[in-house]
Amino acid sequence: MTRIFRVSDSITINTDPATLYAQISNPVLMGRWSPENRGATVPDERQGAYVGMVFDGYNKRGAFRWTTRCTVTAADPGERFEFRVHAIGVKKPRLRGSIATWEYRFEPAPEGTLVTETWTDERRSWPDFLANTFDRIATRGHTFADFQRGNIQTTLRGIKKVMETQPSPS
Repeated sequence: MTRIFRVSDSITINTDPATLYAQISNPVLMGRWSPENRGATVPDERQGAYVGMVFDGYNKRGAFRWTTRCTVTAADPGERFEFRVHAIGVKKPRLRGSIATWEYRFEPAPEGTLVTETWTDERRSWPDFLANTFDRIATRGHTFADFQRGNIQTTLRGIKKVMETQPSPS
């Protein structure tokens, strides 16, 4: 089976691009809407995302928990936020290597903002059979592309719900 290396989906949210960018580009808040992410720590105390910012994301799928090390690769307020996942581990991200890239694009729309979330599989050096086997074990029978397609839809719906019904955190 040929691997799919990129999956994306979009949703329109009744909020302006700058407000959405400010929320989504703060990795500490990601756990508010992600089905797997439980938030993050950012060692740098500077305000706002910037290219080169490093953070550790905390994740959970069923009983399994893991931590990722990520670096922001694009931080264009109101337009684009992107980060690369380059290390993973149970409590600390010790295993280094290209894992994935996550991108969020923000486009003005008549009803607010069109938000597009994209996941790119960066495990290019893995043979297809090995990646597919690992994916089916890690996702209980799915490829990561199929699994992430569902996660993206859940995340986008979560962002929409939070941003349209709940006040922003101070």
